[in-house]
Amino acid sequence: MSGIKGKNTKPEILVRAALTASGIRYRLYRRELPGAPDIVLPGHKVAIFVHGCFWHVHEGCRLAATPSTRPEFWKAKLGRNLERDTDAIAMLAMLGWRVLVVWECSTRRGGVDDLPGALLAWIESGSEYGEIGAPPRLSG
Repeated sequence: MSGIKGKNTKPEILVRAALTASGIRYRLYRRELPGAPDIVLPGHKVAIFVHGCFWHVHEGCRLAATPSTRPEFWKAKLGRNLERDTDAIAMLAMLGWRVLVVWECSTRRGGVDDLPGALLAWIESGSEYGEIGAPPRLSG
């Protein structure tokens, strides 16, 4: 697990490129904010988390399957991640920040068709909380 990147992941870079293409200015990894959001838009008071579907348990996503080996360990570990995410989002909301979660699957092929458009639409919407993620695929 030491090889797992925590910063500058491919999904983060794609989200940053989409924001830059839309002309939106941002800051990275503001550690003084709860949860140290991956991307912060100070002018809009928006905190963006770019979550890996596996590590943050994206409900209904094919990338979020629990490993079959040591399932108890993984359930506890991923459960702690969910608790941290929930706490950070609640604290940011109490501080007056709007929070957007961009799921890894939305940055992959077959994900969200217009990621820059989806980001811009949410930022301009004024919503307090939002998620951008590829819809779950129905089998059959």
